[in-house]
Amino acid sequence: MTQPTPSQWSLLPDEPDEPVAPDPLVQAASAALRSRDGHFYELTGQVNQPGEPQAGISERWKRFFAAGGAAGWQELSAKALRVQRRVLDDGASYNVHSDAPPLPGEGAPLARHWPLELLPMLIEPDEWREIEAGIVQRARLLGAVMADTYGERRLLKEGLLPASLVMAHPQYLRAMHGAKPPGGVHLHVLSFDLTRCADGLWWVVGQRTQAASGLGYVLENRLIIAQQFPEAFRQMAVQRIAASYRDMMQSLMRLSPAGERSRVALLTPGPRNETYFEQAFLARYLGVTLVEGADLTVRADKVYLKTLAGLERVHVLLRRVDDTWLDPLELRPDSILGVPGLLQAARAGEVVIANAPGAGWLESPGLTAFWPSVAESLFGEELKLPAIQSWWCGEESAWRTLRPRLAEFVVVATFSSSSTTHHFTPIVAAELSDEALRDLAERIDADPTAYTLQARVKPTKQPVWVRGALEPRVAVLRVFAMTDGQGGWTVLPGGLARVAPKRDPLADAWLSIQRGSLSADTWVMTDGEVDATTLLAPRLQAADLRDVHWTVTSRAAENLFWLGRYTER
Repeated sequence: MTQPTPSQWSLLPDEPDEPVAPDPLVQAASAALRSRDGHFYELTGQVNQPGEPQAGISERWKRFFAAGGAAGWQELSAKALRVQRRVLDDGASYNVHSDAPPLPGEGAPLARHWPLELLPMLIEPDEWREIEAGIVQRARLLGAVMADTYGERRLLKEGLLPASLVMAHPQYLRAMHGAKPPGGVHLHVLSFDLTRCADGLWWVVGQRTQAASGLGYVLENRLIIAQQFPEAFRQMAVQRIAASYRDMMQSLMRLSPAGERSRVALLTPGPRNETYFEQAFLARYLGVTLVEGADLTVRADKVYLKTLAGLERVHVLLRRVDDTWLDPLELRPDSILGVPGLLQAARAGEVVIANAPGAGWLESPGLTAFWPSVAESLFGEELKLPAIQSWWCGEESAWRTLRPRLAEFVVVATFSSSSTTHHFTPIVAAELSDEALRDLAERIDADPTAYTLQARVKPTKQPVWVRGALEPRVAVLRVFAMTDGQGGWTVLPGGLARVAPKRDPLADAWLSIQRGSLSADTWVMTDGEVDATTLLAPRLQAADLRDVHWTVTSRAAENLFWLGRYTER
């Protein structure tokens, strides 16, 4: 067998009976390996520093590519095309909104096809156990903080959390103070954004607590990508994710006042919402009713679904509507997305809302620096997963000290929906001119509480298949934690990876599908038994359809009536 050159060996499977040809795909992949910019590179499993020898491919990626054999390389471009075709067939999309205010009669979002990358992110079992332990700890912490802040407020009284930050947050809902949700559980599903930094450790860069979007896209990505690499998926013992969705539904039933007989609905803002596809996809997968605010009504503190057959009780709401839009009676009176009286139903304990109203303030990056001391106070523990260093400018001493060094940081909004920082895009201060930097400092001086400074980091780089070659791109991994309804938490063994579409300085600070990022499946390997749970429905037969009880909402029936009438005209 001809010995491969250094530019070939690292990405070729062992094929003793075939000579190794200088394949252009292999050369392109080897060029990607030579990236030496101080980022951790998932393909090599280490940091590629300038001046250091070229690293070879990591063992996990060797196993991945070896599963496809020598011909696997030649098929990657064809597989990428099949992925895009499947996305089109499924109608998977993401609605992109412009930051500019719409003109009268305009403003409809642009639906673009879901941007799915061919290659998954690979995570070893030992590595995942560390992530899992850290995420469970942080989920417990957020649950305890939520209960305290809407209850005794000990953390605020003792100064462990700044009252001026918590109480000023638009998504801290005073109407929910003193409310005790069913089972005492405020948070049911959480997501955390992670990236691996230059030290090789996973760092927390953000969290989502009011509506952890992405679970539907995780499913879509897994169903598509696993079909493209079936041998690799089987040989690498990738853990399945269906059991996490099953356990999530069981925990919600456990907390519901009606138990296993509960009706569960997913409350969506509607087709204009950016993640509407995944909301509909997730509702279908879980077997729950997809509803809008107009489909629901509250009577005697109970939530009902308006159907052609009359009112039907709803016991559990998986919500995708943000806090301030949930109830026009007590919150924003101009909201047409929520349900009048919903907060009163929640206070009465007659409906489980996942997550409980008023959880949005926990997402603030201004709180990041306070979590270690809060964890020490509540649990006597150090946080297992570090977070990106952050400084809330509302702390006068912090802003006064860091102001001369503003160019070293990324500036982000403290409050996601404040009037000051509405549609505020994170700013990499080092990329600004001197004049723009002075203007930014003056802007922060005018309202320091609205801004938070974050340290610049070098996020991990994930290999992506672009125009017949591997390229390293900055990536962030979103993982999901679910409560068991009894004080414990589990972590879905996978996640939604977001990958920068191009080399961009801003990508080091912020990755968003709205801004054109790609998504990727995440494979968590296990050294134990692979769970065989599936929630996919079998192929339906005509007899099955006759036995199904279809619930038709009054709103849908009215729309169908007018569709038929105007079609007839």
